[in-house]
Amino acid sequence: MNHIRHVAIIMDGNGRWGIKHKKSRNLGHREGLKIVEQVIKTTIKNKIKFLTLYAFSTENWKRPKKEINFLFNLLENFLLNKITDLNKQNIKLKIIGKKNFSRKINNLLSVSEKKTMKNKRLQINLALNYGSKSELINAFKLIQKNKVKINEKNISKYLFTNNTPDPDLLIRTGNTKRLSNFLLWQIAYSEIFFEKKLWPDFKENDYNKILEKFKKIKRNYGNI
Repeated sequence: MNHIRHVAIIMDGNGRWGIKHKKSRNLGHREGLKIVEQVIKTTIKNKIKFLTLYAFSTENWKRPKKEINFLFNLLENFLLNKITDLNKQNIKLKIIGKKNFSRKINNLLSVSEKKTMKNKRLQINLALNYGSKSELINAFKLIQKNKVKINEKNISKYLFTNNTPDPDLLIRTGNTKRLSNFLLWQIAYSEIFFEKKLWPDFKENDYNKILEKFKKIKRNYGNI
């Protein structure tokens, strides 16, 4: 039975859910945040140590300004209201991506990371302004700057996910079968599960079913 250390999730379908149910993409994002909290609890129940959530990509800046502002207001309120609770639960928060946000958001992210940096129960990597191609370019620039050899070990060392094991499995909700520039280096040998349900409809039972399926997969890594 496969041991699970790291789950990565592309939380797709919030906007479509909002249009379908409430005729508002923003209300879909709000509902999706409730699922994030459920998934965190289930991840802890399953004793998984790393959870990476794709929250905002480098491409998402193309969205309407009102929607972007709503998303970051949600993030701000979540951190202000929940970071103390996450800290009490021994959960570490790490931001992966380029912190090119407002001074207020950047400070809040930094404070949240510092407050939880010593926690060991679960590490949540929150991918914000994240794009895997940009991450790889940044890693190569750092390799060049530090004058070290280009090899797999050093590339991994200079990625945003340094000191994090590669995901054992990647889940994408929303009935969309693509990777959307997410952890392209890190998921080389991850098992990938595409879930038809939109993110706000993804429940604890759905998550547990995927975890159980993963545990039974024969993983060869190129061997027979």
